[in-house]
Amino acid sequence: MSQTTVTGSCLCGSVQYEVSGNSERFYHCHCQRCRKATGTGHASNLLMTPQTSITWLEGEALLARYKVPEAERFYNCFCQRCGAPMPRVVPELDAVLIPAGSLDSLPPISPQGRIFWDSRAEWSCSDDLPVFSEYPPESTSDK
Repeated sequence: MSQTTVTGSCLCGSVQYEVSGNSERFYHCHCQRCRKATGTGHASNLLMTPQTSITWLEGEALLARYKVPEAERFYNCFCQRCGAPMPRVVPELDAVLIPAGSLDSLPPISPQGRIFWDSRAEWSCSDDLPVFSEYPPESTSDK
C-alpha cells in the first residue's frame, strides 16, 4: 500500500493536522456511540496507519478528549473552541481514526461499507429522500 497525505481542520480553523500514512479502511459507522459523538445518523471514519503518522500543525493544545467510562476503547477527540470532532489515535490498531468531515483534502479511498448497520437510527440513510444542491425551494407549507 502506498503512502498518502491528507490534511484537515476543525470548524473554526484553530486546530489543523496532517496525516501521512497508509489508508487502511473507510467506513460509515452507525453504532450508537458514533451517532452520539457526531450528533448525526452515522460517523464517516477514515483509518490510517501508523499511529505516528499524525502531525498537529496548529492548535494541539485546544484538543479535548472524552472517554466513555464503560467503553474499553472508545473515546472522542474534539476542538474545545468549536466542538468539531478531530482525529484520534487508536493504539491497539497502531492507527489514526480521522473523522472524514474534518478533511480539507479528498480522502485517498472511497467508503467501503456501512458498519453497525443493525444499530442504525430508524430515520437515518433513507435513499428515497429528494436531493437539493443547496437549500430546498421555499414552499407554502414551510411558512
